[in-house]
Amino acid sequence: MQRRLVSEKEYHIGVGPGEVARYVLLPGDPARAELIAKKFDEAKEIAYNREFRTFTGKVDGMPISVTSTGIGGPSAAIAVEELARCGADTFIRVGTAGALGKNVKIGDVVIAHAAVREEGTSQQYVPLSYPAVADLEVTNALIKSAKNLGIRYHLGVVVSKDAFYAEEPGRVPLSKQAEELWGLWRRAQVLATEMECATIFTVAGVNGWRSGGVLAIIGPVGKIVRPLPAVENAIKVAIGAVKILAKGR
Repeated sequence: MQRRLVSEKEYHIGVGPGEVARYVLLPGDPARAELIAKKFDEAKEIAYNREFRTFTGKVDGMPISVTSTGIGGPSAAIAVEELARCGADTFIRVGTAGALGKNVKIGDVVIAHAAVREEGTSQQYVPLSYPAVADLEVTNALIKSAKNLGIRYHLGVVVSKDAFYAEEPGRVPLSKQAEELWGLWRRAQVLATEMECATIFTVAGVNGWRSGGVLAIIGPVGKIVRPLPAVENAIKVAIGAVKILAKGR
């Protein structure tokens, strides 16, 4: 699908045409965007507005960007839409997640090839019967990158939701239903829970853009272990995947 470029800075992300690469990594945390940018060559901060922080640099001489999306689907969708208007067409979420699968351990990396659409943003784009799936080329590049780096990973489906603290047992009126739902997802072989993949995969999919996701497991559902394990590995896998994709073009 042809990308529409605009002539002025985008309202939310503060970025204009030509200021980002076609490959953009998408962490949620602005601080993680800076952490990722430190692994680029010639990294330059392009904009920092609201939750959206963008850097552009190079890896192996190839342009690459990173933009933080904030937390959840609405801001992630805004980031993807506005980045695409500035020239990006390949998006890789580099995030954190809670373990659901019985063999998924804290410190592991999960490569998401699809996501359960339990968030609300993607439902305003297309009916729920439309699957939230990652691009096959991007997913294969993430797998190859993890193997090349010798990083332990799991490949599978994740669930994207909107309410982080509703996961805690007994916390909200729907806690019992939520607990039953987590059991359902485990039985359905869902590996992890997070908040943005379904939105990113859906928005990219309906627009003809490419997307993928690599997630650091930082705890069980509803809990966080610090310092955040596996974040560095997820970043390495994502950057390695971009190198692989660029060489394949």
